Amino acid sequence: MSLQKSSPKGWTRKDLVGLKDLGEDEINAVFKRAAQFQKNFSASASKLKGELAALLFLEPSTRTRMSFEVALTRMGGHALIFSAQASSLEKGETLLDTVKNLEAMGVRFFVLRNRENGVIEELAKRSSASFINAGDGTNEHPTQALLDLFTLKEAKGKIAGLKVVIVGDILHSRVARSNIFALKKLGAKVALCGPEEFLSPDLSALADETSDDLESALNHADAVLCLRIQRERLESELHFTAQNYFKNFGLTEERLRKHASSNCVVLHPGPINREVEIDSQLADGPRSLILKQVSNGVFIRMAVLSLLRLKRSRN
Repeated sequence: MSLQKSSPKGWTRKDLVGLKDLGEDEINAVFKRAAQFQKNFSASASKLKGELAALLFLEPSTRTRMSFEVALTRMGGHALIFSAQASSLEKGETLLDTVKNLEAMGVRFFVLRNRENGVIEELAKRSSASFINAGDGTNEHPTQALLDLFTLKEAKGKIAGLKVVIVGDILHSRVARSNIFALKKLGAKVALCGPEEFLSPDLSALADETSDDLESALNHADAVLCLRIQRERLESELHFTAQNYFKNFGLTEERLRKHASSNCVVLHPGPINREVEIDSQLADGPRSLILKQVSNGVFIRMAVLSLLRLKRSRN
């Protein structure tokens, strides 16, 4: 699988569907805009004035959905909260027809999360509105990866040359997929770690290292991205138990101190399962960037929305 590294300078897209085909310049354009909003909040005040954005979350979400709401509010836009259970999807209407009807009402932005891979890309092709992928199945979660890397760069001053370990349920993780694409484009060394049944052959082919031994994977690590165990996607035959997982793959301060670099930091996309993926001492300690990720998620989503608006205004 090839990763595109070249693209026109700056942002050129109507949609943000994934990071696989995004170039380094486009990723940095998002980072630059997010940093501007972070430094000067007032600069964002009317960037989306009068714009309507439909938040179509067909899977549960707290951080992603609410940070898009906050981003839209801060920029003068309006978030339309969509409930599948209270919509005509329950009556048999297709998602495309739902989108077309909302578009006819003046909605120009769709932030969509759903269980099926590839649906968002197809909708974006059939609509003049701008689409943002807020997580599609096990495919991608681009804004999460962008905020992860923005936070890491802020903490470390760079991405290139860092060793980043991604540990956990990699097979089912759209967060891992988007992060691997972006980390490799920006010059990081990526190590994947998890139980053998949680590893992904196609993502392992993109990584620099793959291991089912956490202590080995942590050697010389500059950062660890800890993934949530997606129990809703697990097959029952895996016989997953939280106790065994934490014993073998749970992140602890002691493990990092023994095996990782002295200034290794920890990220997690949330929600965290304490004493399963990570212990509370580490999650709440000085190495943790978890709440900083949440704060930066608002700035990243503001940046993406404003870049898509800018692209639309130039057409």
